Amino acid sequence: MHRTHIKAHQPWWIINWRELVEYRDLFWLTVHRDLTSIYKQSVLGPLWFVIQPIMTTLVFTVIFGNIAGMNTDNIPLFLFYQSGLVLWNYFAGVMNGAASSLISNAGVLRKVYFPRLIPPLSSVVTYLGHFCINFLLFIAVFIYFLIKGSSIHPSWWVLLLPLLILHCACVGLGAGLWLSAMTIKYRDISFALPFLTQLWMFASPVILPSSSFSNWKWLIAVNPMAGVIELFRFAFLGAGSPDKVILISSFLVGLILLGSGLLVFNRAQRTFVDTI
Repeated sequence: MHRTHIKAHQPWWIINWRELVEYRDLFWLTVHRDLTSIYKQSVLGPLWFVIQPIMTTLVFTVIFGNIAGMNTDNIPLFLFYQSGLVLWNYFAGVMNGAASSLISNAGVLRKVYFPRLIPPLSSVVTYLGHFCINFLLFIAVFIYFLIKGSSIHPSWWVLLLPLLILHCACVGLGAGLWLSAMTIKYRDISFALPFLTQLWMFASPVILPSSSFSNWKWLIAVNPMAGVIELFRFAFLGAGSPDKVILISSFLVGLILLGSGLLVFNRAQRTFVDTI
């Protein structure tokens, strides 16, 4: 009886980027599928892209702003919370999409071969569409408060917005790849993911400015989302004063998270079909 043993032609720490380019058509088909299927069978459909961020901002405004009376650096409550959620929602969407990529596509991956990085990478572009809608809503509210004469002072730092978006994509993808690789063996992570995401949000300057974390500066320094959210808020609203050390550490931690996530995922995806 003859047996054929199929094995990889290259070590797990080498990623075949050329293969991803060759499957670019499948990548865009995956993005299109994800964009059209999210709210396909819902009554309101694409309106949920607008309703969700507005309702979340309203809840934060009422609970944390009006009832709890938390500090917002003299920025209008609604605008303060919305500015924190714009980048956070994009990061969280990419992370959750990448984290569930292997499990949600298990049926297809068992039957057809294609680069396993395509599903998590597609979440970067898919949720970029969500970000654009959230950002347009933020700009509309921003212009309203600007005309109203509120104490907001945009600066030239807004030109760094593409870099901030790219950083959120890298951090979300890196964290999602780590979680996706771990979920293969430990399914409990998929159940704990919403809780972990919420904990990460409370450890970021989404609800509170970085100045409120004066006794927990180390937590802000190691949080790759802290610096970019604070810089976004400073660029558009003139609130706070971004710390150079926090910004540099945020970008460094983000790069480390992305690089390690790619390697861990590349190693796990080779045998995940046998264990899923």
